[in-house]
Amino acid sequence: MTAVVLALVFAGTAAVASAGRDGGPAAPRTPTADSADAGFARDMAVHHQQAVEMSFIVRDSTDDEEVRRLAYDIANTQANQRGMLLGWLDMWGLPKVESGREPMAWMSMDKIMDHGGGTDMGSMDHGDAGHQPQDGSLMPGMATKTELDRLREARGKAAEVLYLQLMTDHHKGGVDMAEGCVQLCVPGTEKDLAEGMVAAQQSEMALMADLLAARGAQPRTG
Repeated sequence: MTAVVLALVFAGTAAVASAGRDGGPAAPRTPTADSADAGFARDMAVHHQQAVEMSFIVRDSTDDEEVRRLAYDIANTQANQRGMLLGWLDMWGLPKVESGREPMAWMSMDKIMDHGGGTDMGSMDHGDAGHQPQDGSLMPGMATKTELDRLREARGKAAEVLYLQLMTDHHKGGVDMAEGCVQLCVPGTEKDLAEGMVAAQQSEMALMADLLAARGAQPRTG
């Protein structure tokens, strides 16, 4: 059985090499450190980590099953996606953190315009143009350290409302970033993942608006 598996692997490798030599499909391009693909993977991994953290906090701050179920779904989904993003960086041989590079620099307005964007991307923050990192909020939508402390201290309904408001803001920032990858990333698995993030997080924002309304509250931003 092992010999058969190895034979198939070698045959596949030879076919790929032959295709490249004979003018067939070329091997996928490996992203560079300053590419949108790498920037999205790095920044969304950081963004997702905070969503996971907030979800674990509220899980221990309320007994409400609806909110706890949502928090579990968000934590599970975004932890898995974060693993994929970091795995791609490893596969590409690129650092997970780059000193001296501002968050969202890959999503600057100039790069959007260079790729023919700007006509249907009006909701996007386009990198750091509309966000100044402060108090631990590195990217649009991220909660500050002060807000996280408030969430840790809150209990019951107060924790539910604050979590839903913070996570709504967080998803809005995440959707903007994912739309940036849809616009700028090379077609393939990562771009497909970004498109899926947009659809899923928009659906969750609608659910969170309903959960807030049921608690006599509403999102903090329009």
